[in-house]
Amino acid sequence: MSFESKPLSTLLCGAPVGPARTRRSFMALGALGAAAGGGLLTPLSAMAQFRVEVTGVGLTQIPFSIAPFRGAELASQNIPAIVRADLERSGQFRPIEAPPGVIDENARPDLAPWRDRSVDALLTGSISRLADGRFDVRFRLWDVVRAQDMGGLSFPVPASDLRLAAHRIADYVYERLIGDKGVFSTRIAYVSKDGNRFNLWVADADGENAQSALASPEPIISPVWSPNGSQLAYVSFEARKPVIYSHEIATGRRRLVATFRGSNSAPAWAPDGRQMVATLTLAGQSQIYALDPAGGQPRRLTQSSSIDTEPAYTADGQFIYFVSDRGGSPQVYRMPAAGGPAERVTFTGNYNISPAVSPDGRWLAYVTRVGSGYKLQVMELATGNTASVTDTTADESPSFAPNSRLIMYATRVSGRESLMTTTLDGRIKTRLASAPGNVREPDWGPFLSA
Repeated sequence: MSFESKPLSTLLCGAPVGPARTRRSFMALGALGAAAGGGLLTPLSAMAQFRVEVTGVGLTQIPFSIAPFRGAELASQNIPAIVRADLERSGQFRPIEAPPGVIDENARPDLAPWRDRSVDALLTGSISRLADGRFDVRFRLWDVVRAQDMGGLSFPVPASDLRLAAHRIADYVYERLIGDKGVFSTRIAYVSKDGNRFNLWVADADGENAQSALASPEPIISPVWSPNGSQLAYVSFEARKPVIYSHEIATGRRRLVATFRGSNSAPAWAPDGRQMVATLTLAGQSQIYALDPAGGQPRRLTQSSSIDTEPAYTADGQFIYFVSDRGGSPQVYRMPAAGGPAERVTFTGNYNISPAVSPDGRWLAYVTRVGSGYKLQVMELATGNTASVTDTTADESPSFAPNSRLIMYATRVSGRESLMTTTLDGRIKTRLASAPGNVREPDWGPFLSA
């Protein structure tokens, strides 16, 4: 994906520039038992170009506004609207409608009217067509309260990258005002089942711009991003048994990683990308093994007589969280990444699965069974305090945003399987755009280099 950015300070005078695995996969381990079509990403042409559904109110939100961009009508994408939706979706910002009138990045606006509207931050900008056919997207961020120019950037991009430019702008605003990296230009992966057809999708972090990486009449499960975001590992049943592939996103090339005797499931990448772990049944019972993504013999990490599955590395590579029924019911455990003694982590409830550790190491998300339903839980690892953060009862496959501020998960809303995000306190939730049919097994990709 071609993309370049330039500080506005180099272009404009005086502009200073200042961060998956489901309950089904656990239950199916005891009973796992036409060719897929892959290749370059195929767009989902029926996907809506823009939408945002946000529910809830955060404790503190920055009131912001986006003035109409000069030349916005030249672009095929509504860049200001995409930026607004990104910021609103984060739960950290509250949009305030702008009055009529175009303000571009060259103008120093009169900020008094914006202060009267209780706006704290204002975004201005422009879109122009370059001689080579690309678009030059420029913006400037203003601190309305202090009447300070907070800098801006210029993004010369082809038409195909206009959405990416909008996400990059939202990242810039988020980082300058919140202090953490924004995740709007990252990507997500998920699986859909529409009729008898399964698809592995790669999409923008808002669920838009979805493209099919793999289509198959056989199930696809457990997609997980490589640490550098260039590959997905997943389980495919195209060989009439569960086997693990790695899949290069840019080229569509696939490599068979694990097709050992029995089942091969629940892959997870080590943070350095040099190793995977997965659940294999080489010894008869499901156990966790270390794998070389390039091939070779697996190395067993767990040595129990129970089902051990759904491994997930911590971001520092020191530990692996996993699910085991060694205590009589599925619970989350933690062990050293090289294997060894495991300690139990979850103690509330008798059925806890699908662990995901936040990149900052502070939080554990998992799914617990409550009555006949399944609900997303968030645990603060330092204290062990746990909270339920959803009001739905079919939650699965939690996955943290790379800045640890949001959790994506699949659930059922109004009778439809949907992708959702939630803030860690559960106050603000968003339904993401998704492919037709049932959607499941989401995984949030890493930060990508600009």
